[in-house]
Amino acid sequence: MPLAFAANEKGILPDHMIAALAKDGAIALDHALQSDQIQPASLDLRLGDVAYRVRASFLPGPQTTVVERIGELKLHQISLREGAVLETSCVYIVPLLESLALPPDIAGAANPKSSTGRLDVFTRVIADNTRGFDRVRAGYHGPLYVEISPRTFPVLVRTGTRLSQLRLRRGNALLDADALGALHARERLVDDAAAEITEGIAVSVDLSAALPSARARAAEGKPVVGFRAKHHTGLIDVERRASYDVADFWEPIQARDDQSLILDPDEFYILASKEAVQVPPDYAAEMVPFDPLVGEFRVHYAGFFDPGFGHVTAGGSGARAVLEVRSREVPFILEHGQIVGRLVYEKMLQRPRSLYGEGLGSNYQAQGLKLSKHFR
Repeated sequence: MPLAFAANEKGILPDHMIAALAKDGAIALDHALQSDQIQPASLDLRLGDVAYRVRASFLPGPQTTVVERIGELKLHQISLREGAVLETSCVYIVPLLESLALPPDIAGAANPKSSTGRLDVFTRVIADNTRGFDRVRAGYHGPLYVEISPRTFPVLVRTGTRLSQLRLRRGNALLDADALGALHARERLVDDAAAEITEGIAVSVDLSAALPSARARAAEGKPVVGFRAKHHTGLIDVERRASYDVADFWEPIQARDDQSLILDPDEFYILASKEAVQVPPDYAAEMVPFDPLVGEFRVHYAGFFDPGFGHVTAGGSGARAVLEVRSREVPFILEHGQIVGRLVYEKMLQRPRSLYGEGLGSNYQAQGLKLSKHFR
């Protein structure tokens, strides 16, 4: 039976509703869904059989399909069936195994998966006849594609690899400042009594080495507050867990007495938030940029936080947001406690059947400063 909603019902679809859409054909599949493909508030998207190397990134626009643009911009194509290496500084378009036939009141939003962002692999989902990345209009019928551009490490991918995830929502259920403040008063969304809550909860960077994970990662006796990616490394097979030595790919960043860090242009950093945050079971969250006018840097490619992230009901006790930071054209000084993003919250249409970290093998529950799951 197709999903039906009351006129005033708004929110993000939970796992069991995503499964119902797949069963009803609103999510069409070239291959059957994997048992772990549906997350509490999102669907993992899988790469198809071929990658097209294109001259440049593009949007199809309202009168054009992605296939038509690929035909104009394609340099060559690569089979992914046996695995293939995607090189840095190149742009690839890959058809996904999932396509959509959404109901007229359901729209989608995509984001890189956490592990994708922590490898500095830039991904954006594209739909036909669209003017925007990572957004799927309500009622969309058609295929999905992902643009992939590894920025630091070459990566090995194959058919079925999951780099992006899709959320489906009905209407706008974003909490305004009053509703967010009331939720924080009930649930203590962040462990800072003086948390700034306006258009989301302010998230700042930790450069003080106060986190236990920073002390545990001490290098030469000094706590480590982050990592800077090395250049000209070997490739990373994105399907392999705990397989690579940190030292082969990352340089530890030691805490400084002045609690600051100069971001060099075209360098990639993994840092952690000063605040421990949590997402209650009936909500989902997303990291959004703080203000593009306050700094020449980008934070957090992978912005989705599932219901239960850091929450006690799912085995958490607050978790740090890992910050994937890249400076732009000029060096920029980050200081301890500087606000770098905001966490906005949305209501779920219903509570998910499973929560993040609750028997799902979630990689980043109760995390501190943490690299992707690929490193041991």
